[in-house]
Amino acid sequence: MRIMIINPNSSPGMTQAIQSAAENYAAGEFGVSCRCNPEAPVFIDTYEDAAVTAPGMIRLVRENEAAYDAFVVACHCDPNLDVLKEVSRKPVVGIGEASMRMAAMLGHRFSVISTGGHSVPNKQALVRKYHLEGLLASVRTPPPDSADAGEEERYLAAARAALDEDGAEVIVLGCAGLAGLDKRLQAELGAPVLDGVVCALIIASGLVRAGLSISKVRRYNPEA
Repeated sequence: MRIMIINPNSSPGMTQAIQSAAENYAAGEFGVSCRCNPEAPVFIDTYEDAAVTAPGMIRLVRENEAAYDAFVVACHCDPNLDVLKEVSRKPVVGIGEASMRMAAMLGHRFSVISTGGHSVPNKQALVRKYHLEGLLASVRTPPPDSADAGEEERYLAAARAALDEDGAEVIVLGCAGLAGLDKRLQAELGAPVLDGVVCALIIASGLVRAGLSISKVRRYNPEA
């Protein structure tokens, strides 16, 4: 089994971090290859950024359709996920959808920890798209007074507040750039912490093994 992970942005550093997290999870049981999108911005922060990524993402899927068994979109806002499901006949999984749906299975309510205040309404809109709003405790970002702390301490503070103050029982890391942080936070918090890349690989590899893929009956069939 081979799974391609598409990093919609053009950051080599983030691509390598995603690759490392994916390899740690796959543990040699299946192949993973993370590819960035050289036509895109270095970070996906706005709706315009997401729109600009579309041509490169479509090209990556079309050029690699025969070589891979599934595709993962490694950006938590799931940019262009619907169009990739339409373009491919292989399973296509977004890390945002995968992590939040799995979080809903692991606890009564979940919180998404995002990187900045600008992305909070975007996360809330994504939760509504997936009909999970009744299960969302909060979308949180690192507190302003933690700016001088290290990355792990900042996100730990946000996650702890979500558990203690918002009633969350599961934490979702809301950025592919946070890949690899999940186990360290989970050990500190004593609650499930989900890395979207790992969640997407769990689902994508399971779909491949089960011989399941995207339905082409109507919505994702351009010829229907």
